[in-house]
Amino acid sequence: MEWHIKCDAQDIHRYVFCPGDQARAKKIAEHFESSRLVTEGRGYVVFSGEYKGVPMTVIGTGMGGPVVAIGLEELAHMGADTFIRVGSCGVFQDFQQVGDVIIGSGTVREGGTSLAYLPLTYPAVPTFSVLRALVEASEELGIPATVGVGVAGDAFYAPRADNSRGELLKQAGVVSVEMESDTLFIAGQYHGWRTGAIYASDGTNKATKPEDKEADYRRGEQNAIKIALQAMWKIAQGDK
Repeated sequence: MEWHIKCDAQDIHRYVFCPGDQARAKKIAEHFESSRLVTEGRGYVVFSGEYKGVPMTVIGTGMGGPVVAIGLEELAHMGADTFIRVGSCGVFQDFQQVGDVIIGSGTVREGGTSLAYLPLTYPAVPTFSVLRALVEASEELGIPATVGVGVAGDAFYAPRADNSRGELLKQAGVVSVEMESDTLFIAGQYHGWRTGAIYASDGTNKATKPEDKEADYRRGEQNAIKIALQAMWKIAQGDK
C-alpha cells in the first residue's frame, strides 16, 4: 500500500483523470456507470468505476505540482499509465470568455516540481495521442475548444511589480494559466506515461473568477468533463 493513497492495486485502473478540485473529481465519477469511493485522506480523494464499459479511475489531487506528482507517482506504482488533467484556468487572450474550453498543447514551465524530473530546457508537452484524442472528442461532441500553449506556476498570490510578464505571454499567444500541467507533462515524459490536459476558463484577461459568470464556468466545466471522458474512452478503444 502506498504512503499517501491508501488503497490496493486492484482498486486502481490504468486510465486516470486527475482534477485538482475534489468536487470536480466527484462530478467526473458521477458520469461512470458504476462508481465507488476508493479512498479519501491526506488531501486526496479517489473514485473508480466504468465509463462505456471501460474501467477508469479519478483522483482529486488538490492544487499545485507537488501533490500532483505524489498522487500520480503512487497511482503509477499501482498500474496507472494514462492521465488526463481536467482543470480550471485563467486566460490571456481578449477573445477568451468564462466557460471556454482549452486543450493544452504545451506548457511554459514556471513551477518548481518539474525541475526535480527534467531541466528547464526540456519542453513540457502532452502525449500526442492523448492531445489528438481530446481534439477529436471535442469535434465529435460539437463542443468548441481552443488548443494552445499555457503557463503553469506554483505561486497563485505571488507579488508582481507590474504586468509585463503577463503582457509578454499574451503577445506570445499563451491561452491558459494554472498550476499543475507542467508537472503532469514533465513527470509523464520522464516516466513514459501518457498525459493530456483540458481546462474550463473561470475568468477573462480582465477579471479573475467573476461571481456573475459562475453559471458560464460550470457549463464549461461540464463540457471539459464530457470531452475528457470521450477522449479517454477513445484511447482505451485504441489500446484493444
